[in-house]
Amino acid sequence: MARCETCGNDYYLSFQVVTASHSHTFDSFECAIQKLAPVCDHCGVRIIGHGIEAKDAFYCCAHCARSAGVVAVVDHV
Repeated sequence: MARCETCGNDYYLSFQVVTASHSHTFDSFECAIQKLAPVCDHCGVRIIGHGIEAKDAFYCCAHCARSAGVVAVVDHV
């Protein structure tokens, strides 16, 4: 079994996520999201979807980006 690095649960169905050459062990997607998902620079919510990157910041939606002063909001395609 492996221990989740977010909550500490020692779980036989834990899994690993490799990102930027670093391996992480989790017992659930919730724990993986809590540890790895970026946070909206405007409202603080975890960004689970595509989100928006502008002016070296991440936003969960166009509304938050505009609220933070981003004039032209363009999603990456």
